[in-house]
Amino acid sequence: MAGLTPEEAAAQAKAAAQSAADAAEQAQAIADQMALLAEGGGAAAAATGIDPFTFRLAIFVLAIFVGYFVVWSVTPALHTPLMSVTNAISSVIVVGALLAIGAGAAASASGIATGLGFVALILASVNIFGGFLVTQRMLSMYKKKQ
Repeated sequence: MAGLTPEEAAAQAKAAAQSAADAAEQAQAIADQMALLAEGGGAAAAATGIDPFTFRLAIFVLAIFVGYFVVWSVTPALHTPLMSVTNAISSVIVVGALLAIGAGAAASASGIATGLGFVALILASVNIFGGFLVTQRMLSMYKKKQ
């Protein structure tokens, strides 16, 4: 970005922000449609004889594709904020993992919920701390050398 005037840099940043906002709106529209399908589609799938596991697996695969295209459409200038959002999502997973551990401990009949909750807690924690390290390293690239 060497040689850009502040006005040009601001215009590029504004265009990148608008592009990200457009991608977020498209992703939200798709997520809303998928939520409607999940609400009404579950009953429709049961009524038509579609296996609920297959139906949910298809939604999961579609979510993977949507997420892939949304993430790859983000400009490099917005990768650090995207990483911060990913950390926030992982923190929600930590809360869910703690609830799963608590539910498994309360049931005490099976250690499956406790075990899966513990694995989810470890993986989400690694994701959060790794995300913070990557974000810190990316931000240090923009600092002036002393």
